[in-house]
Amino acid sequence: MSSRSQAILIGGTFTGVLSALPIVSMANCCCLWVIGGGVITAYLLQQGQTEPISLADVSVGGCLAGVFGAVVSAVVSVPIQLVTQPLQRQVADLLRGNAAVPPEVAEMVEQLSGSGVAAVLFGFMIMLVLGMIFSTLGGLLGGVVFRRDRPEVAGDTP
Repeated sequence: MSSRSQAILIGGTFTGVLSALPIVSMANCCCLWVIGGGVITAYLLQQGQTEPISLADVSVGGCLAGVFGAVVSAVVSVPIQLVTQPLQRQVADLLRGNAAVPPEVAEMVEQLSGSGVAAVLFGFMIMLVLGMIFSTLGGLLGGVVFRRDRPEVAGDTP
């Protein structure tokens, strides 16, 4: 496997796994994990070559890492949904029986608890769009931060 593919897969896996974990994913409200995946991709792309990375390379690498991150997030979300769906139904039942909770809120929680596959598909579409945008920005940020200077060649004058 090439170092470019490896960098994209590692950056996308970072994005996807952290975006799918229930409590950890709250940091993704500002696309932290998505941007971080792009930065990691840019870092690994630079480590795989001696020449300075181009901003075009890191932006494409970041975008591809965002796409792969959306796929990983969807795959990891399926077992998490299977585990948490019974808990969500119990919460919906408790809310439905509570007079202090507006019926609209209880109905919304009940609908969300019954739509595991739809939630994963919706999450995949959102992650795909946001991943392509913000992971590309993270790749550009990482490209600026981790870019090496051009190596000096014998005979070059400053």
